[in-house]
Amino acid sequence: MVEAQTWTTRRMSNPRLDSTATADHQVLDIPATPTGDDRNSFYSVGSHLSPNLLTALIIASWFMSNIGVLLLNKYLLSFYGYRYPIFLTMLHMISCACYSYVAINFLEIVPRQHILSRKQFFKIFALSCIFCFSVVCGNTSLRYIPVSFNQAIGATTPFFTAIFAFLITCKKESAEVYFALLPVVFGIVLASNSEPLFNLFGFLVCIGSTAGRALKSVVQGILLTSEAEKLHSMNLLLYMAPMAAMILLPFTLYIEGNVARVTLEKARSDSFIIFLLLGNATVAYLVNLTNFLVTKHTSALTLQVLGNAKAAVAAFVSVMIFRNPVTVMGMTGFAVTVMGVVLYSEAKKRSKVTTH
Repeated sequence: MVEAQTWTTRRMSNPRLDSTATADHQVLDIPATPTGDDRNSFYSVGSHLSPNLLTALIIASWFMSNIGVLLLNKYLLSFYGYRYPIFLTMLHMISCACYSYVAINFLEIVPRQHILSRKQFFKIFALSCIFCFSVVCGNTSLRYIPVSFNQAIGATTPFFTAIFAFLITCKKESAEVYFALLPVVFGIVLASNSEPLFNLFGFLVCIGSTAGRALKSVVQGILLTSEAEKLHSMNLLLYMAPMAAMILLPFTLYIEGNVARVTLEKARSDSFIIFLLLGNATVAYLVNLTNFLVTKHTSALTLQVLGNAKAAVAAFVSVMIFRNPVTVMGMTGFAVTVMGVVLYSEAKKRSKVTTH
């Protein structure tokens, strides 16, 4: 950013200058040149809305996109009969790459950052591999288990994050933090034992997805630590998404070899599949965009709190739409897990305060 400059001029040479200047000269402060992000937000539609209304709209969009992509994935993979989770994930990655390019290069929602070295490239590639594993496992699990159970398992992410942080970085948390993880584990055990539509394979791949998400956050904190290599979340998505699509291409061709033929046949008989796939891929990008916007207009802590609420709302909405059976014990287990996540978040905050 260009620092504020000071221009001097002869007294009375410009009547618009401040009359409180000194006897010898007057001072005119030239404001700093705004960044592309500031210029874009100035001309955006949001500049015409009150801050509270804009924040409420962003949070509502965040809920709709996060829950919407879950429901669309579940509908496509379980009810519509489109049983190709790897290809579906690849479409998500292509969509994220295209929309990210437009958002950064043309809409300038954030300044463009570039990959500066081969070392940084391979670090991002490693993150893309973990990202692929996590998303493919998550989408695959929706073929076999209900959204409500999927969200209950996903809520255990802090448990895996603490494990990977200890195994990889030897980072130890306080006893209070580890104690808060107990209800997280106990709740998911309770929910698993009482899930009417329990499927072992679906359960295991969902655990893999949750663990992959936690591993990515830990590895990202290790690999992209230097100031020169740190990337904004939207720039990181811009580079990770096309890498992930290229990683997934050989897998979908080998494992789901007939996906192109089946998709074309379905499109000929039912054009609704085109709308479903394009809409699903677009909503997948909106999840990432609204994550960024919520963090920008509120805080990372707010995003974490919303994530806990989203799991419960998504579970409730999915039960209302798909009518999957639930039990009191299963709902209790889910509630205990979410309560444990909240306790964990509070314990982490207190731990950071005491260490600082």
